[in-house]
Amino acid sequence: MDYDVMIIGGGISGLTLAVKLGQNNIKTLLVEKDKKSGLIYKGELLQPKSLEILDRINMLELVKENGFSLPSIQFYEYNQKADQTMTQLSANEFRYDLIDSPYNTSLMIPHEKLKELLFIEASKYESVDYIQPAKFTGFTDDEPQNKKAIIQTKEGERKIHASFYIGAEGRASPTRTAMEVDMKNTKYNHHFLTVSFPRPDSLNQSTIITTQNKFVGLFPLPNNEVRSVLLIKPGEFKTMREEGLESFYRAYCELMPELEGYVHQIDTWKKIQLMIPVRHNVSSYVKDNMILTGDAAHSVHPMAGEGMNLAIQDSDVLGELLCWMFKTNQTEWSQLEWYEKVRKPRAEYVSRLSHQAALLYSFPYRAWQKLRIKGVKQTEHSLSLHYKQMLNTSGLGIWKFNLVDRMKQAGLLPAKAGRVKISDKKKEKIMFSTYDDYPWYRK
Repeated sequence: MDYDVMIIGGGISGLTLAVKLGQNNIKTLLVEKDKKSGLIYKGELLQPKSLEILDRINMLELVKENGFSLPSIQFYEYNQKADQTMTQLSANEFRYDLIDSPYNTSLMIPHEKLKELLFIEASKYESVDYIQPAKFTGFTDDEPQNKKAIIQTKEGERKIHASFYIGAEGRASPTRTAMEVDMKNTKYNHHFLTVSFPRPDSLNQSTIITTQNKFVGLFPLPNNEVRSVLLIKPGEFKTMREEGLESFYRAYCELMPELEGYVHQIDTWKKIQLMIPVRHNVSSYVKDNMILTGDAAHSVHPMAGEGMNLAIQDSDVLGELLCWMFKTNQTEWSQLEWYEKVRKPRAEYVSRLSHQAALLYSFPYRAWQKLRIKGVKQTEHSLSLHYKQMLNTSGLGIWKFNLVDRMKQAGLLPAKAGRVKISDKKKEKIMFSTYDDYPWYRK
């Protein structure tokens, strides 16, 4: 069997790529190893750049109909005394509408719903085939241009030839193993518990609540639900389970009493997932005609909800490049360098920002809490810091923080209040244009 492109992994990254290729009549095979979706939590927060990409493939309105728009992030910091009473120390808001773009909001959508919508769209195109379950086990020992992918299906082993092989399998990537690329890992001193449950009507914004040693993130979903992320110490999950679900309820209600009676609707530990954050970046996204996307190439700390968005952005750039290569008959493997040139520096920059954000919440010291409060407050009130924070998070562009910015965030320099005004010339430098996303079109 011959294909132009074989995508290994039927998650958000693989499906986004399949849609783009299908819309351009590229003969594509997508294989997914799991028979059905698992219970493992996957990303649900779509950033503005992902909304722009979904608009490009004519799916934005459908996604909006099934999602919950979140135009800002609210931060609340408390002092929790020994008797568990809480005193508010600060309240701040980061707003997407500072960015001059029609996509200046974030949006929550259940992960499996987004996969379903992408799958339905990809299935419309005769040029896209799909095999599930099918486990990719490696490549044949032929020369690179003749090698075939080996997959195991219910009917037995199959060998498939494609012009290009895309590894979109996630963190445990057999394609990455076959490419023999180096990978740098970072581990953290905390874990997360994540689960969705019914929410009160008052909880209608992205909300981060922290004390000197506790953290909970609450992100509203459609159908009056909320996705929650609770930071815990390594080993604390075992202790909580021994104490019973009441310990889990208490962890939430101490920080947000309005959740009383809502979080209690979680009636079994089986619904609660332990998430161990890991950050990794590979040395190369491309080798011969093999390419990595999404978590196969990079994973980020989940603090800013960037993992799924980086995967969507990878697939957008790679899909556009592959379509151009086939359309112009420029299918030399060297053309794939465009993909790595665009995506690797962007993904690594976002990875660093997410890592830095994680460190702000990693240490249970009052001095560290004071530094965090100062940084969030200064960022909200600064003319430029607020804009930089939201632009870098959005994926719509990059405006890097410099040493002066960091000194302002630490309170060592004053930060001007008010709204930021960005000149058109500056916007050209910091906002990604079509040619920034797809530079081969300049040829």
